[in-house]
Amino acid sequence: MSDLGYVLVLAGGLSYEREVSLRSGRRVSEVLRTAGIVVETRDTDASLVPSILADPPDAVFVTLHGGAGEDGAIRSVLELLSVPYVGAGPDACRVAFDKPTAKTVVRSVGLRTPDSVTLPKETFHDLGASTVLTRIVERLGLPLFVKPSRGGSALGASIVRAAEDLPAAMVGCFAYGDTALIERCIEGVEVAVSVVDLGGGPMALPPVEIVPDKGVYDYAARYTAGHTEFFAPARLSPEAAAACAEMAVTAHTALGLRDISRTDLIVDGDGLPHFLEVNVAPGMTETSLLPMAVEAAGDDLGTLCRVLLEQAAARGAA
Repeated sequence: MSDLGYVLVLAGGLSYEREVSLRSGRRVSEVLRTAGIVVETRDTDASLVPSILADPPDAVFVTLHGGAGEDGAIRSVLELLSVPYVGAGPDACRVAFDKPTAKTVVRSVGLRTPDSVTLPKETFHDLGASTVLTRIVERLGLPLFVKPSRGGSALGASIVRAAEDLPAAMVGCFAYGDTALIERCIEGVEVAVSVVDLGGGPMALPPVEIVPDKGVYDYAARYTAGHTEFFAPARLSPEAAAACAEMAVTAHTALGLRDISRTDLIVDGDGLPHFLEVNVAPGMTETSLLPMAVEAAGDDLGTLCRVLLEQAAARGAA
């Protein structure tokens, strides 16, 4: 029996990932109610702060994706209100949410991550797009992977296999953010490793292998049932699976994350994982990767969410 009075699940927001966030929030609320927890689900509108002040929850589960949900902003507000929440603090979120910065941090602790160039839109235009892109291809080679430096759900992301396709990829990327991260595309097995800390230190859940039907794990492949095949646990050698788990836990620790995270990796033909990015508010929808990993571990998602909320409440009380 939980000592939690009532908890608040935050979902929605105004980012491009609003619909995914609402689905994540519904799923978390459902599994918590099944676990016997009193849950209220709220959006991040002008009524949120007054309602929290009037009736503070024991803890908050943030299922906001992109923008304020992962850049630390909403967590800063929760700390101003002295309300405990599941997940990393504002400073760690700011570092992890910015993909180039996160890559710099994990590389500093010895993790492999693809070579890349970070290019703000202003630089792209001011210095001459054609010349800059030619140099990028010469330096990094092909194929390339282009994505916004912030955000998720593969919005604005694309693979570039021919140099003449790079300008269009950049335009598509800049539709979702002002800075592009252009990486050398590592060919291999796409894997997601979720990390949870239930009080005994961060622990990797079984890796989930991602096999999209069109070869690209884009927005439709992520959130449309039947467009992607998943293997949980991933079809990796024991050595590669162990290396993926170690990389995810190391990234979680190096970035100062807390409670829960998900690291996206590519395992190359030699069985070596390469860090791509980390998510501080992993998706919780029916097609999301963390719930699949929880199931593969033989655990219950509702129990996991309840324990994380209890830990957050205990931090608040301390």
